[in-house]
Amino acid sequence: MPNGNKKFIVRLTKNERQELLNLTKKGRLPARKMLHVQILLMADISNNWCDERIAQALDISTKTVCRVRQAFVEDGLDVALNRREHKNFKPRKLGGSEEAHLVALCCSKAPEGTCRWTLRMLADKLVELDIVDRISHEAVRQTLKKMNLSLG
Repeated sequence: MPNGNKKFIVRLTKNERQELLNLTKKGRLPARKMLHVQILLMADISNNWCDERIAQALDISTKTVCRVRQAFVEDGLDVALNRREHKNFKPRKLGGSEEAHLVALCCSKAPEGTCRWTLRMLADKLVELDIVDRISHEAVRQTLKKMNLSLG
């Protein structure tokens, strides 16, 4: 048995094996989930397949096989089959009502002494009007780009 298999040994119970086999018989299953099901069935200790053999059979990297094994051993079947939630998720700076205020500002007349709004001026105005606590001109630019608006 190769080194990658020694640390995370997959031992499927009868119920887990049956659940995985039932998933393979379902008509529609996301490709990633089906791949993980196949990895776990092949990686079960009773099959005695090494990571390299599994990777070659499924045309994937051995790292993928190792990650699925590790997820199963450390966190269980559900985590090994389903996607994890992203930990680095950053909430949007501007929600729907804030975006509406930004659009209204963009469409309004530019301040005295300027011919048009700049991104920095818009960011400062949003803070001044207490629409947001703070916001960068880059966040304003990204929001306008997402909404297909331009200052030109």
